[in-house]
Amino acid sequence: MIKKVLIPLAQGFEEAEFIGISDILKRASVLSDNLEIFISSLDKELLVSGAHGIKIKADFVLDNIKDKEFDAIALAGGFEGMSNLKANATILSIIKKLHSNKKIIGAICASPIVLNEAGVLEGEFTCYPGCEKMLKGVWVNKAVCVNKNVITSAGPATAILFGLELVKSLCGEEIYEALYKAMLIPLLRNEN
Repeated sequence: MIKKVLIPLAQGFEEAEFIGISDILKRASVLSDNLEIFISSLDKELLVSGAHGIKIKADFVLDNIKDKEFDAIALAGGFEGMSNLKANATILSIIKKLHSNKKIIGAICASPIVLNEAGVLEGEFTCYPGCEKMLKGVWVNKAVCVNKNVITSAGPATAILFGLELVKSLCGEEIYEALYKAMLIPLLRNEN
């Protein structure tokens, strides 16, 4: 069965995080043959500007795919991007539905705030330092935190690790290990 992953693009998204997440998930979809990635703008404009002026073209408009049965959502951060995600009722509804079905919910940088708004943030989580204030749950100073079906990550430099953790949850250990090695993560961690 093909698993469907929604990666919403909101005006002001953090470019490094979006690219890290979408690149890793697209690579996994090639290796696993059971993953379909839906990169979607929040409105009718497919070309979306990031926090640093880089524009990315979405493949879909959210309204046209909002009724799909998604297996996961992955939210890039960026303060403006997070604010736009948090203000979008469709995104909040999708997050709530995924959570009630124990499906994968991922958020990086400031976007755990969106999970808090949707009422699904509890227990341990990580985010960009300073964003944890007034959020439910227990902030941990880690690159990536897996808490049942909720996966959170700290920020731009952790986007690849975040994407890999999403892959592990969606595709299993074998695909995760293949990408982990192919992306040269062992070099970063001084592993032989």
